[in-house]
Amino acid sequence: MIFLKLLVFDCDGVLFDSKLANINFYNYILEKVGREPLTSEEIEFIHMHSVDECIEYLLQKYPEKLELAKKIQKEIPYHLFFKYMRLEDGLIDFLNWAKKYFYLAICTNRTTSTLPLLEHFNLKIYFNFVMTASQIPKNNPSALLTILEHFKINPEATLYIGDSKVDKDLCEKCKVKMVSFKNPNLSADFYVKDYKELKKFIKKNFLFQYLNKNKFY
Repeated sequence: MIFLKLLVFDCDGVLFDSKLANINFYNYILEKVGREPLTSEEIEFIHMHSVDECIEYLLQKYPEKLELAKKIQKEIPYHLFFKYMRLEDGLIDFLNWAKKYFYLAICTNRTTSTLPLLEHFNLKIYFNFVMTASQIPKNNPSALLTILEHFKINPEATLYIGDSKVDKDLCEKCKVKMVSFKNPNLSADFYVKDYKELKKFIKKNFLFQYLNKNKFY
């Protein structure tokens, strides 16, 4: 059995059911620049990519509107959309258990909204390290490798919990095993449907122990 030391979480779709918030956020921008609402294909794209990638993707046929959309995006107080977000069922119970045994980190394609979002839902206290796309986007392996280096932990002792192809590609590049969360159609190493199942899976398949994490704060 592998000795597990570090859990890395994606944010949207893993910590939160945030699809409705993202839809409202981008539709707000599109309405302001005079473009039609999101299509079903675009909704899937915005769920997986950084805000800069999304704005460019959504306005690729309207280059004359791109700079205005970027300006609007930077001026929107994202907290207006927090009301559309919901914590995944069982998350808090899982984090209260996991923080006793593992280093916990986030690797997300969110940018400046990440920390306000964690603070709003009182999640910041659980995570020892937060990597956002403002620092390094997830299409760059350094996003995850920087986390491993911070904790001085090798890929074999790490588990990434994600839900998208972007997550899977990142894990493959970094040689980190991935758990697909609530997405049975994704090519991944393991699959779980909720946090109760994730806890059972970890307890059954990995070795772990209490850790002294003070030096990482």
